[in-house]
Amino acid sequence: MQARRIERSTISSLPPFPEGWFFVATRQSILKEKLIQKTWLGEDIIAWCDGEGRICVADAVCPHLGADLGPAGGAVVRNGCLVCPFHGFEYDATGQCVATPFAPAPKSAKLKVYETRELLDMVFAWWGIDGRPAQWNLHADPPVGPEWSELEFRSVRFAGHPQETTENSVDLAHLRYVHGYDNVGRVGPVSVNGAFLQSCFDFRRSQCVAGIVDIVFDVSAITEIYGLGYSFVNIREHSIGMDSRLWVLATPVDGTLIEVTLVGQVREMRKPKRPIVGLRFLPLSLRARMMNKVILSAQKRDVLQDVVIWGRKQYQSRPRLCQSDGEIGMFRRYCSQFYSDLSDTGQEVPERRAVPV
Repeated sequence: MQARRIERSTISSLPPFPEGWFFVATRQSILKEKLIQKTWLGEDIIAWCDGEGRICVADAVCPHLGADLGPAGGAVVRNGCLVCPFHGFEYDATGQCVATPFAPAPKSAKLKVYETRELLDMVFAWWGIDGRPAQWNLHADPPVGPEWSELEFRSVRFAGHPQETTENSVDLAHLRYVHGYDNVGRVGPVSVNGAFLQSCFDFRRSQCVAGIVDIVFDVSAITEIYGLGYSFVNIREHSIGMDSRLWVLATPVDGTLIEVTLVGQVREMRKPKRPIVGLRFLPLSLRARMMNKVILSAQKRDVLQDVVIWGRKQYQSRPRLCQSDGEIGMFRRYCSQFYSDLSDTGQEVPERRAVPV
């Protein structure tokens, strides 16, 4: 999708890069490409995998004489090491220079590397305030097995901020007004524990399946948020008896654009509670995959509806809230821990409470 470029200063007074874990790429894509390069939280980074399966995410600048270490600049991965195209310096997965063609490797030559965390096939890296190490971690891998479909990915890039996109997790009123959800209701209070926020709600929505007929889904969603780049939603559809998972990964690109990656997974439905129009003739192994595509396509349509608003709205540090706005104020206070200074935004900065790594 073509991004609509808007100067960030006209939209948001928030610092562009909150602290936290942010999506880089899938392990599969890194293995396929050998060496990838991208702009990530305003940094030009690279990622590769060595012969032992260790992934390195680092700045794409050689500390020797500043050469570009991306594939377009001529850098390559050889025998598990990144090789600089300028003088052949070789770097291992820790970022340390381990060899040069004409002299012993200087111990001072070391790449700026980022802490990484893998969850299923997804690689995340930590962006810390003033470069500090990870203050908290993501949750453990969810249970997996042959009954779960493969991960399906969708992404969209646009002018926005991850705080604004993640705020949807507590903004139930917009689910009704923008996306047309029915019977949206909070299930228990929103809970906050350091960098972790949980929001649970029920809703109903109509969805076209297999391009044939609209059916109504009766859904319970448990949203787990770890910072502003990672949201994980456990979804239970009651009328069919279907379990699915959704990841919403919001990653700042350059201070103006962000990229939202949607990742979906569905559990096999051996004995659905009711017939699923258009899917009953499919083999069991394909049903979950097909429903995963249907659900993820619906979620991307929701995001595209929001993009029209996100890309044009101005951040209000002191919003005039009403009773139906629910926990937006609580969410704003939760967010303030991910910035070094919010004096220009008008948000109250609470005491920092880190979740142990």
